[in-house]
Amino acid sequence: MLLRPLGLADESDYFALRRANAEWLAPWDATSPVPRAPRTFSDVLDSQEAEARAGRALPMAVEVGGRLIGQVNVSNIVEGSFRSFNVGYWIAHEAAGRWITPTAVAMLGDHCLGALGLHRMEINIRPENRASLAVVRKLGLRDEGMRERYLHIDGEWRDHRSFAVTTEDLAGQSLMERCALSSQESLWRHTDPSPSG
Repeated sequence: MLLRPLGLADESDYFALRRANAEWLAPWDATSPVPRAPRTFSDVLDSQEAEARAGRALPMAVEVGGRLIGQVNVSNIVEGSFRSFNVGYWIAHEAAGRWITPTAVAMLGDHCLGALGLHRMEINIRPENRASLAVVRKLGLRDEGMRERYLHIDGEWRDHRSFAVTTEDLAGQSLMERCALSSQESLWRHTDPSPSG
């Protein structure tokens, strides 16, 4: 798996992936409450690059086996006394449930909590989104409760549950270590023979 910036060369693959997964992603995609003209792929890249240059974001494409399969994005990077960031992500339906998303979130989260010296990672999820709830469970994030009408998603203001982890919560462990441990526990649960009666 590779995390890398999106580039202009990704345009056709990006749109093909989004079209093929439109039904899968629609209930979770952010929308604008204010009507606006559709943005081109170049506009999206320019916006992401400007936020990254300003130190407020770190948008990454997720590539597996040389194929673009989704994105994981750090946004709302705040330094100073807060030193926090948010993580959002989407992945193709065919790649869901294969530990790709938790691994990508762990990789990028460890970079931000380690190399960038940030303190707190937050992920906000619609309570109906079982696939995303599994991601934060696998990484051991703390449930901080419901935020009513938190984000405009699929055409409406939607409630979200907020999950977070701080460097103190990790107590010297990385998110990748948590992910690997969770993966091994899951494998053990699915391969452990049932006791015979």
